[in-house]
Amino acid sequence: MSAVVVVWGSAFPAIGAAVAVYSPGHLVLLRFLVASTILAAHAVVVRQRLPDRRDVPMLFVAALAGVVGYQTALSYGQRVVSAGAASLLVNTSPIFTVLLAAAFLGERLTRLGWLGVAVSFAGATVVSLAEAGAVRLEPAALLVVFSAAAGSVYTVLQKPFLTRYRPVEYVSYVVWSGTLMLLVFMPGLADAVRHAPMRATGAAVYLGVSPSIAGYALFTYGLSRLPASRVASFMYLIPASALAIAWLWLGEVPTWLTLAGGVVSLLGVVVVNRWGMPTTDARLAEPTPGRPQ
Repeated sequence: MSAVVVVWGSAFPAIGAAVAVYSPGHLVLLRFLVASTILAAHAVVVRQRLPDRRDVPMLFVAALAGVVGYQTALSYGQRVVSAGAASLLVNTSPIFTVLLAAAFLGERLTRLGWLGVAVSFAGATVVSLAEAGAVRLEPAALLVVFSAAAGSVYTVLQKPFLTRYRPVEYVSYVVWSGTLMLLVFMPGLADAVRHAPMRATGAAVYLGVSPSIAGYALFTYGLSRLPASRVASFMYLIPASALAIAWLWLGEVPTWLTLAGGVVSLLGVVVVNRWGMPTTDARLAEPTPGRPQ
């Protein structure tokens, strides 16, 4: 699981490196063209089945949330928000998952659960203020929080599909569906690739190969051999990994206020995960296979 922490943590600095050259739309499309191509090659080799026709509409909805919504908002947000701060904000995703479960699946939050939600959002607000550099919210940070919410929608939507499809099948369908919708960013992409420095294009390709495919495969492998709660606990290390890699790769040094807000936000997430849900379905708050990175 340590490999997953490093691979998924590296996604945020890679986005920061690529979005400094590519527009967010071009970056997301290029990343998922790479991922789609690799997954298509795998599908041909293993003769992967096609999805049931009745599932296609909801697969597109899942792709709209987990690929188009999550990745586009995150890439736009990281034009301003540092990679480390973005990783801290995105880790509020389990909070949104719990709230969605409470609203649509009839799950109840305990008092400690609601306290954890409030603490997590307070921490996210501190990070947003730190990124603004003044006593005001940074709008770009709100985009990153929106991406966390979109990722939570994706997490909730995927659960019924995983009873009928293997994880790699589901991810393939979602990635292909999302890539089709991202084709709206196609105009100008060829010229952007032609004029971009190799380091930016390399970061985009890395995003398509490593966090989007290798990280997912490693996560699924770990989940098949370890309890879900133990696997989920590793996910809280991703911001630390992202902060370290962003420091080495991009030279980003987080402020003490950003770190403090991140710690408070993650504390709220831990409270919700451990004591927030009185039913056995509290596992909904845990990261699940296919969580977008």
